[in-house]
Amino acid sequence: MSASFQLYSARNFTPWDDVFATLSDLGYTGVEGYGALYDDTAKVRAAMDATGLSMPTAHVGIADAENDLDGVVATAKALGIKTIFGPHVAAEDRPSDRAGWEAFAARLSAIQAALAPHGISYGWHNHDFEFVACDDGAIPMEVILDSAPELQWEADIAWIVRGGGDPIAWITKYADRISAIHVKDIAPAGENADEDGWADVGEGTMDWSGILNAVRSKTSASHFVMEHDNPSDMKRFATRSINNFKAL
Repeated sequence: MSASFQLYSARNFTPWDDVFATLSDLGYTGVEGYGALYDDTAKVRAAMDATGLSMPTAHVGIADAENDLDGVVATAKALGIKTIFGPHVAAEDRPSDRAGWEAFAARLSAIQAALAPHGISYGWHNHDFEFVACDDGAIPMEVILDSAPELQWEADIAWIVRGGGDPIAWITKYADRISAIHVKDIAPAGENADEDGWADVGEGTMDWSGILNAVRSKTSASHFVMEHDNPSDMKRFATRSINNFKAL
């Protein structure tokens, strides 16, 4: 298993040249892009080439993919991105029932169909809200995956837990849809408040040994992306996480 790193985790610790060098020195082989990286693809490409890192996966906003497909494709080609994941939908834009989530899934399907001729795969990256039932009983993540069977899923395991879901059950049910996972950890209750309750991988409450065993045995996921939404020390997080990940 090769370790990748979601660059959103390092947004407060730029310059990016230093971030890329640090990650490479620690043994990461890949990075996962997000919006702030796409303004100067030549600079990012140069930093990747200088450190031997690749960017097989990336997050791109839904509106960007819908409204500027040519630009998204150009960015993907410049950075070597093979799979794009829609990363989030704002609270005010979230559907409230099954029909709404089915329509949302149709939007994702349209993006997938538009990217496919360019050799770029497409999928969805979850947060917690997709696992909270709507008033009509619909579970958004279930509706998305069932309504758009061609979509891949980047399963953010810790967000499944925060949403009240059982990660092993979800991994088992949708094993054939999972092409990547976010490897992140949750601090014990009341701890790491300054880091929004997250922890370095292997230092929190998540059973990563059992989870990774399930992912390895049930899915064909090939991208294992370390993430921490708000680390106080990026190098500490990156170091502990890759060391613990490799030990698992």
